[in-house]
Amino acid sequence: MTVWDDLVGQERVSEQLAAAARDADALVTAAAAGAPPPGASKMTHAWLFTGPPGAGRNQTARAFAAALQCVSPDRALGGIPGCGFCDGCHTALVGTHADVSSIAAVGAQILVEAMRDTVRKSFTAPANGRWQVILVEDAERLNEKSANAVLKAVEEPAPRTVWLLCAPSIEDVLPTIRSRCRHLNLSTPSVAAVADMLVRREGIEPDVAATVARATQGHVDRARRLATDPAARARRASVLKLPLRVEDIGGALKAAQELVDAAAEDAKQLAEEMDGKETEELKAALGAAQGGRLPRGTAGVVKDLEDMQKRRRTRTQRDSLDVALTDLTGFYRDVLALQLGSRIALANADAEEALDRLARGSSPESTLRRIEAIAACGEALDRNVAPLLAVEAMTMALRAG
Repeated sequence: MTVWDDLVGQERVSEQLAAAARDADALVTAAAAGAPPPGASKMTHAWLFTGPPGAGRNQTARAFAAALQCVSPDRALGGIPGCGFCDGCHTALVGTHADVSSIAAVGAQILVEAMRDTVRKSFTAPANGRWQVILVEDAERLNEKSANAVLKAVEEPAPRTVWLLCAPSIEDVLPTIRSRCRHLNLSTPSVAAVADMLVRREGIEPDVAATVARATQGHVDRARRLATDPAARARRASVLKLPLRVEDIGGALKAAQELVDAAAEDAKQLAEEMDGKETEELKAALGAAQGGRLPRGTAGVVKDLEDMQKRRRTRTQRDSLDVALTDLTGFYRDVLALQLGSRIALANADAEEALDRLARGSSPESTLRRIEAIAACGEALDRNVAPLLAVEAMTMALRAG
């Protein structure tokens, strides 16, 4: 199964990237043989992948990175790079390839400190792969200093370095950076395509696959998680009960507290899984004995790690709240569809009784105001308003209608 099979509903983009990977392979092969480079090439040194949440921006970029590192012998017989099985493909896909560096936002921004070593590495030749690949998963979160560092590297790249930037839209990236990138825009996969992927790749029952694909409206990662994680399904079910729990002030405030607590618990679980292991590994790397004191002058390094972990917990809580807000928006969208007599398929057909109850008990105007209140909550969280205050304001607005 090739790396391109992971790109759900992105056939057009897959074809373009496969052609570029073939030309990239030809360039490296010619250079190794001392031959002149081939003629016109579809390969370039910087790519920008955009598209709505769930379209698979990061997965597409990583699949391309794997194809660039592919060492399958089938390439010599005319096969398309990206077999998915060779050492180059496998290590690039799982994130252990020495020449594929991945940068993602830990907190609200990608800081310049996180980019310095990566930018420095981008000017070196590949250690043992075919290309030096730099994947920036959250390019929209580059701050001014880190964006300028990336710009300098993209302006004058090393001969065999490729930058892969991912962002929701082209407007989220500095004009000076995006003008130097080849832009590929991904579309939201159809519900049918996501359901088919879950059946083929995850072994999910067709009825369950169709339900979660419809519930997430083509969001590949969330559909996969809902289909395979009982805890994720339980959290979604709890969120969909919230609109029926805000009929009085006490219920609205309690629902807000529970929503924030659930997001905080998600962040806590991730911290328990990762923080202790990361800290012990760093201390061992610094030469501290098991349970012993740190060598002199290394306390600052541990403090930097702790600061990063704190930012990651905040980001995880925010991401969890984003998922809840998306579920609520989809719920009220279904309510509005029922009120207007629309024939669109309901995303939350498993909560049809609650949808009918709210549709009969309110007007389309009030439903639109509730959807606006959910959007306002997301904007408040973007401005770093305390999560509980932002969510309480939203639940009170949902109660008022």
